Amino acid sequence: MTAAPTSPAASPAAGPTTLPFAKAINAGLRAALAADPKVLLMGEDIGPLGGVFRVTDALQAEFGEDRVVDTPLAESGIIGTAIGLALRGYRPVCEIQFDGFIFPGFDQITTQLAKMHYRSRGRLTLPVVIRVPYGGGIGAVEHHSESPEVLFAHTPGLRVVSPGSPQDAFTMIQEAIASPDPVLFFEPKGRYWEKGAVDLAAGPYAQAQITGADPAADPNAFATLNRAVVARPGTDLTLVAYGPTVATALKVAEAAASEGTSIEVVDLRSISPIDTDTVINSVRKTHRCVVVHEAPTFLGSGAEIAAAVTEACFYELEAPVLRVGGFHTPYPVAKIEHEYLPGLDRVLDAVDRSLAF
Repeated sequence: MTAAPTSPAASPAAGPTTLPFAKAINAGLRAALAADPKVLLMGEDIGPLGGVFRVTDALQAEFGEDRVVDTPLAESGIIGTAIGLALRGYRPVCEIQFDGFIFPGFDQITTQLAKMHYRSRGRLTLPVVIRVPYGGGIGAVEHHSESPEVLFAHTPGLRVVSPGSPQDAFTMIQEAIASPDPVLFFEPKGRYWEKGAVDLAAGPYAQAQITGADPAADPNAFATLNRAVVARPGTDLTLVAYGPTVATALKVAEAAASEGTSIEVVDLRSISPIDTDTVINSVRKTHRCVVVHEAPTFLGSGAEIAAAVTEACFYELEAPVLRVGGFHTPYPVAKIEHEYLPGLDRVLDAVDRSLAF
């Protein structure tokens, strides 16, 4: 099996461009497929159709049916096959069509994929990436708009990440593929069509097309995968978000700035492990913290962040850490999903409450 020639759309020589979120992931996948013949994609309808959201559009035509594999409708079989391929030296990338469809593969992910490295005392690695379109805002029916990331973040042995911008979508999918650990790659499907600047020379596999290096052999190829970033600096309050709520947080910061409040937005990027150092350093500067995510706040990742911040910054906090998220109910019908999702007004209300202390 040999690598296919690099597509001009994914060529690092093409330099910076503007891409929708979904196309940025497509370009990152293309870069990995082109640079490493051991990378392959698996999932339902990802071939000629290009996936439900067209994230894998044209990749099968470019790399062939043995590299971009249309699978039966069987999530457990997809994950189980990927585990076997990883044990034989491949780097499979699985697509789950919708977040709510991942549960038939939950046993394979949490009892096999997450534990085999530990069980083998480090002798075995499972470089499997599972792409999960997640979150709401697309007017979908039941089981198509859920946020189950915390279920996997609670499982030791799994990396759980979620990009918040097209640039991160492009680079982080490459870093996830280069990682020797299994990665749950949660993609905010409500942001798939939002555009942003993307440097096509960034990321380990894009660079590999220039240098000829093997990202799988470079421990630095995925070194930044679990690092949070300050998406917007500020001084009055830290607003922590990830995935689909990063754009919301940036809009909140912009609205607050018009009223004289300076909000620092921290894009968490990784939900497991959590880069608590970046969050804590920000809170020590602003003395206030609000965490926002689409998943229910009850036992959500925001609770872990709130606990870590409170423990580290107890004497520096001017207000309790507040959380804004989904309610502890099944995801509602599309007609009222805007009431469920943490929008601009709900987050601004939490900001006002924090500043009032």
